[in-house]
Parts: sequence; C-alpha cells; structure tokens
Amino acid sequence: MKTSVIISTYNAPEWLEKVLWSYAGQTESSFELIIADDGSGEETAKLIAGFKAQANFPVIHVWQEDEGFQKSKILNKAILACRTDYIIMSDGDCIVREDFVAKHLKKRKKGRFLSGGYYKLPMSVSKLITKEDIESGRCFELKWLLKNGLGASFKNNKLNAEGIKEEFLNSFTTSKATWNGHNASGWREDILAVNGFDERMQYGGQDREMGERLKNLGIKGKQIRYSAICLHLDHERAYKTEASIKINKKIRKYTRNKHIKVTPYGIRKFEPLDAIRPEEASVDSCTN
Repeated sequence: MKTSVIISTYNAPEWLEKVLWSYAGQTESSFELIIADDGSGEETAKLIAGFKAQANFPVIHVWQEDEGFQKSKILNKAILACRTDYIIMSDGDCIVREDFVAKHLKKRKKGRFLSGGYYKLPMSVSKLITKEDIESGRCFELKWLLKNGLGASFKNNKLNAEGIKEEFLNSFTTSKATWNGHNASGWREDILAVNGFDERMQYGGQDREMGERLKNLGIKGKQIRYSAICLHLDHERAYKTEASIKINKKIRKYTRNKHIKVTPYGIRKFEPLDAIRPEEASVDSCTN
C-alpha cells in the first residue's frame, strides 16, 4: 500500500455511503481506508461492514463511545491504526474525485504537507447526487452542477482546472496553505512528531492548529486546492458552539505565539512544562 486515507464520521450514514462510493472508484487503489468513527450507531456500523466486504482495498473501522464532539481523539486513534508512512485526511461528508488519492501521492514531498480545499454544495444538490453520478464522475462536471442549481462563481475553477491552469491557480491563490481536515495529507512521522491532534480541542480549527505545529517544526504547507478535488455535502453543525471556538482560538494563539511544536494533549499524554494559564483559556471544559 502506498498511503493510508483517514475519513471521519459521526451518525451520517447517508452521506458516508456516497463518500465510500467515491473511494471505490479511485484510479489509484493501492491504499487503506481508515474510518475514524466518533461514536456512530448500528446503521453506520452495518454500512461500513457491507462496504468492507466488497472493497478491493483494506477498510479499518476505528470506533469510540459517543461522548460528544471528540473528533481530535478519534483521529489520533486512526493515525495509530495507519500502516503506511503517508496519510491523507478527509471527512465522511466529502465526495472525492476519482484522482483524489493519485493527486495527493503525485504531489507529496518530504518536508512538506499538502493543503487542499473543497467545493461546497447546497443541500438540494447534496441529496440529488446518486451512486451513478459518482461512479460516472458526472457530479464533478460543472455543466451538470450548473444544470442542477449551482450558480456561477470563481470557485467553479476548482472543477475544471488542469495542467498549466491548475498549477497557476495553486501558486497564486490568496488562501493560505493550512492543514484542512477535509483535504490534507502529510508524512506519518511528521504527524507523530507533533503528537497528532490536541484532544482538548473540540469543533473549530483543531485541524489548523496541528498544521501550525507542523509549520513550527519546519514542515511547510503546499497548496493543492485546484488539484485534489472533493465535493462537500451540506449538513447542520449542532456541535458548533461559541465556547469551543473561543477556547480553540486561544489555544491556537498560544501555539503561534509560543512557537509550540508538540502538544502534551495529543497521542501521547505528558505533563506540559509551560501550559496555557487559566486566564488564557478555560481548558477544563474541553479536556478529555
């Protein structure tokens, strides 16, 4: 196997099924798929078991009890389950184009991590997409999307940028090359070196905080938002709270200002030498 792909999910089997169909049709099949499940129920378990029985690549279901939004914790468990030296991360609500894995592998480079984006769909189109649309690649065609209700936008270039245009847009985009949980990849040894995700952090930038520690370590991001393409299916975010976002912003600020490379609240747990002060962040409310 050339790489491990981690996708996260929580009680969204309708969306997860569409995502799994997209991985079944990848042009590069030499990968293992790790499903990081933050406490989903029996319906999701049955879906994954059925897909695993038919897939032509290894599928590993990493599950933990439902204790609220603990994505950082389940992702750390999934990282430990990976059996290759390169990791691609996305989400269980992101349908990937047939060359998604191949693009990440083609553009990987030592000392760098890859930063991709997504093409956000409205709920109407998210529900409309069928297995046939995914297998044929039709849902990635701009003409099909426009016909089904999408408006004109510069972001539409993500769907048809190839060759020189693709490289030009990657080079000159104003978007920073951050670690985006829906579309990013890096070397397993680098991710382990920064100790994975900070498990104090719930929803709101916990992926980018790990990317900031990678940068502090000297691992710079490389932009591939016009190369590795995925469609983001619409959904509500009941787990999004002002409290978690406020705490996460303070942790990220601390990571940047103190040039933190390794979190003591990640895969390995240890006593920090210089922790965030209580007045800087109420970390008790988000500690596992």
